[in-house]
Amino acid sequence: MAGNRTFTMIKPGAVGNGFIGPILDKITSAGFKIIALRMTQMTKNEAENFYDVHKERPFFGELVEFMSSGAIVAAILEKDNAVSDFRTLIGSTNPEEAAEGTIRKLYAESMGKNAIHGSDSDENAIAECNFHFATKKIYPQ
Repeated sequence: MAGNRTFTMIKPGAVGNGFIGPILDKITSAGFKIIALRMTQMTKNEAENFYDVHKERPFFGELVEFMSSGAIVAAILEKDNAVSDFRTLIGSTNPEEAAEGTIRKLYAESMGKNAIHGSDSDENAIAECNFHFATKKIYPQ
């Protein structure tokens, strides 16, 4: 899986604002193949576990509250150089610093409500994919 798969999650703000379609279109137009997709809502406990790496940071509580506040769309994407290419497509965490045309520049409300998550390494992509999807839910297997 390393190198050609990444994980993404359209966050509650973007889902609530009706941006699922435009974001998925931007992803597929950039050459990513969606091999797993689901809409769900994380519990606070799931959000705490998913973002555990940030638990000592001052924004952790706010992040957990936001990520468990509404529906998310989780997806596994496939493309050569997936993690790096996807990080470029989504743009900087701070939408004010994001490049024009990136997902965060177009659809983020703020740095805390930045529309979309993207794995930051091949190792984290594997862990994040496994967190949200059972192997039998990924196509092709």
